[in-house]
Amino acid sequence: MLEKIGEGTYGKVYKAANQEDGTLVAVKKSRLDMEQEGVPCTTLREVSVLRSLDESSHVVRMLDVQHVTEREKPVLYMVFEYLPMDLKEYLDTHWKIERMTLALVKLLMYQLVKGVAYLHGRGVMHRDLKPANLLIDNPDTETPTLKIADLGLARVFSIPIKSYTHEIMTLWYRAPEVLLGATHYAPPVDMWSIGCIFSELITGHPLFPADCELQQLLHIFQLLGTPTERVWKGVSKLEDWHAFPNWRPRDLSTIYPTLDADGVDLLQRLLRYSPGQRISAKEALRHPYFQDVAELGQ
Repeated sequence: MLEKIGEGTYGKVYKAANQEDGTLVAVKKSRLDMEQEGVPCTTLREVSVLRSLDESSHVVRMLDVQHVTEREKPVLYMVFEYLPMDLKEYLDTHWKIERMTLALVKLLMYQLVKGVAYLHGRGVMHRDLKPANLLIDNPDTETPTLKIADLGLARVFSIPIKSYTHEIMTLWYRAPEVLLGATHYAPPVDMWSIGCIFSELITGHPLFPADCELQQLLHIFQLLGTPTERVWKGVSKLEDWHAFPNWRPRDLSTIYPTLDADGVDLLQRLLRYSPGQRISAKEALRHPYFQDVAELGQ
């Protein structure tokens, strides 16, 4: 163990070195004694999901998992490949110096969508996509690599869609159907989060920063217009729907003047109200906005 680099509800994350060859790794140490019933379900879920996801260059690899006893208490160690920073730190660092180039925004977005398409293609929703859960390798180069991490809230989905808790996702990146109390939702919740991250890469600040769910909804409605049954069939029947102020949608091309028409179109498709009309990760990879990076095979 070299140093502590993070801490969460169930334990700590350390930067560590493999004693055999010096390779740097990240070790997540989960305390199991907090749970009367053994291993926390989020940890079990993360282990099982990560064990099945080892073929994508845009999902962090789990290298090992060990269940041990320390001081007569059960501890779970999960060993991951080490990446030097997360996207939040990367954004903060970039925007302190200069705005992120649109070419770099496009490269990171393409890698994010590619990683999410891989997850969705294997029946997994991440459910907590945000800059702090996206790691960056080679951050000092012109072609950094983005990898999706922290699958503790990941959920394997199936058809028909089952009922899930809506207490998921960091508020700022949470899809409107979840905010309005929908319990039957699907991979489009991840695509909404990607739209929020896209905006943040372009502007350097979160798209919808709010302190509570109601304020979050109002921020969304003020930008995209208050949804109606015409644009989102069934919205008025959602559990937490009530009469909201009637805002008109704003023109995104004027809010993102540096973004080309293809970029604005992709952002609009990611931030569609109706989950069924929101662009999928697979469709997004074929969007004209990504044509040049797709041709380079990034």
